[in-house]
Amino acid sequence: MTTLQTLDRGIRALEIVSQRPGGISIADLAAELDVARAIGYRIVATLEAHSLVARMSDGRIRLAAGTAVLGSRFRTRLREVAQPLLRELARQTSATAFLSTLEDDECVVIAVAEPETGMLRVGYRIGTRHPVSLGAAGIAILAGRPESEHDTDAIRQARRDGFSVTSGEIEHGAVGVAASVRTPSDHDGIGLESSVGVVAIEGLDTDSAAAEVVKAAAHIRALLST
Repeated sequence: MTTLQTLDRGIRALEIVSQRPGGISIADLAAELDVARAIGYRIVATLEAHSLVARMSDGRIRLAAGTAVLGSRFRTRLREVAQPLLRELARQTSATAFLSTLEDDECVVIAVAEPETGMLRVGYRIGTRHPVSLGAAGIAILAGRPESEHDTDAIRQARRDGFSVTSGEIEHGAVGVAASVRTPSDHDGIGLESSVGVVAIEGLDTDSAAAEVVKAAAHIRALLST
């Protein structure tokens, strides 16, 4: 199967711009795309017309509101796919199951399912947020990224294991288990960094929960890829 070169360049341009929080000049963008500067200007103009990038006062390019709109639409799709799997995860583990995504430097819960019976429940609700550096959900998201010299031991361990386990970091006595959900759109700079997990106050079998969480994460990825 062949690809459309112009579209491919546009997507690659978005990926490059997304990795430059401070912006990037059109000349540098063209160099990274290995195209003439004139082609770089045309790519940028096209992306600007769709509000996907914007020019700063100094001429550098940054992501614009259009990418946030795409991200919000994908978040809705992610939540719809995950909800029935969260209900099953809550049933299997007898713990509160949740789906979280990254917003700036915070982990935000966007879907929750409560078990019908079981252990003491944690007050995890849609909209709950906490620093991404704390809690199983945030560490799982960070573990889904490429290795970095800034990674903590917890992130490195979660990357090796394929899941994160934390205790008492967000709520006293609460134990959480989570795994990264690498969405199909991650490579183009528009996808959401997410994780799926469970949390309980007491009695959580972390080994069993980890196996169910990893399975749920893989199932979500598979459904989003179809």
